Amino acid sequence: MEQTRVDVLVIGAGISGISAARHVLRDNPGASLVVLERRARVGGTWDLFRYPGIRSDSDMPTFGFGFRPWRDKRILADGAKIRQYVEDAADDSGVLERVRFGRRAVSADFSHDSGRWTVEVEDENTGERESYSAGYLVGATGYYDYDHPYRPEFPGEADFRGTLVHPQHWPEDLDHTGKRVVVIGSGATAITLLPAMADAAAHVTMLQRSPTYVLALPEVDPLTSVLQKLRAPARLTHKVVRARNIALQRGSYAFCRTYPRLARKVLLGLVRAQAGKGVDMRHFSPEYKPWDQRLCVVPGGDLFKVLRSGKASIATDHIDTFTADGIRLRSGKELKADIVVTATGLTVRLMGGMALTVDGEPVDVKDRVLYKAVLLEGVPNMSLVIGYTNASWTLKADLAADYTARLLAHMRRHGHDIATPVACDGDRSAFSVMGEALTSGYIARADEVMPRQGTRAPWRLWNNYYRDRALLRNSPIDDSPLRFEKAGAPRTAPARAA
Repeated sequence: MEQTRVDVLVIGAGISGISAARHVLRDNPGASLVVLERRARVGGTWDLFRYPGIRSDSDMPTFGFGFRPWRDKRILADGAKIRQYVEDAADDSGVLERVRFGRRAVSADFSHDSGRWTVEVEDENTGERESYSAGYLVGATGYYDYDHPYRPEFPGEADFRGTLVHPQHWPEDLDHTGKRVVVIGSGATAITLLPAMADAAAHVTMLQRSPTYVLALPEVDPLTSVLQKLRAPARLTHKVVRARNIALQRGSYAFCRTYPRLARKVLLGLVRAQAGKGVDMRHFSPEYKPWDQRLCVVPGGDLFKVLRSGKASIATDHIDTFTADGIRLRSGKELKADIVVTATGLTVRLMGGMALTVDGEPVDVKDRVLYKAVLLEGVPNMSLVIGYTNASWTLKADLAADYTARLLAHMRRHGHDIATPVACDGDRSAFSVMGEALTSGYIARADEVMPRQGTRAPWRLWNNYYRDRALLRNSPIDDSPLRFEKAGAPRTAPARAA
């Protein structure tokens, strides 16, 4: 098999992959780089999901790249606009021409003798295998399974005569006009679907076991509007609004975690103001504290508008069983439905399921800890991009990309072939990198897949943009846990410390 040889191989052409490729090329001019992408277009999540109303649940000045202004004054954006933005960023930075589509990375093995990765790839259009040799590997596939969403089996669902659909695999020809729709779930997807489907449907009901904290934001950012009217340069507007939004995110998160009772009162008070006097607050009053799970954001209060109009409603209950024409709840109430949408969440999977080995020995990612939240303990020459769970994903993706680019430049300047973070057992905790602070269902399921949380710097994840920015952009590359080697040199220390 003919082998393609590159300096850097990026797996995934979504937000994380495009950011990583752009930063690497910026700091390492002349480096050969290829991006592998399973899908036919760039965009990742924003190319996969096609359900009605799909949009960001983070503000676009921080969800967009730090290096490319988001020029629209709307705070949240729909999926099609985000995907196009990612493609435009890839094209303008010279990354798009380096993407090879329809490629699924099957396995990757690192050899200390050669100082390189050998990555086996399947062309999903032809079924043929390809081989790549890379000096450095970037895993930028996100952390969920594109093929298999989380989909529990419900009692009696085989008896249901209507249509069952999961948002991750939305049929293009599904017509909900005049239909009775039940959306099972209470997360961002369900809260997006409710107003998006309500106008055309006969009625839409969101069926939730437990409520979620919901926060309404204006559709248009006032500060962006003012700066655009003053004809401020787009990059200046982006920089100012982005900095403001980062500060607001950090401040609101810290407030919720420090003063949970007061935060709860504030959040529920805002809901009452938006939903009106007739609102049943049990549908919006979670038992958990604010930011134990991610807040759901609604632009312009669209959720509350359709609830007030009567076109949509919320049922907080448990499913007893599906029936031929709907769902019977434990309370005895029955929800009639022509379409049931199971917005039940994601299945967590790293690296798109690619098998990872070092010198032929399998790497169990869930037993490893992350160095500076980017490098995987004991695994040479590889970055793993995992965004924030308590802020915009892209903030962390950009920082990880910047650090990867700096590391590669450092290795080139100093003649290093191999860089490996080495931890000891006392550096890892029992928690996964996602499972200590948040309690969402997919977070709990991630514990079986994701790397461990560290107990101290530089292994501990803080999920704090300001701390991470200082650590990843400003701190020295060469520090004691990071070991540099020449390929093929006698190994005097194990790749993983005792």
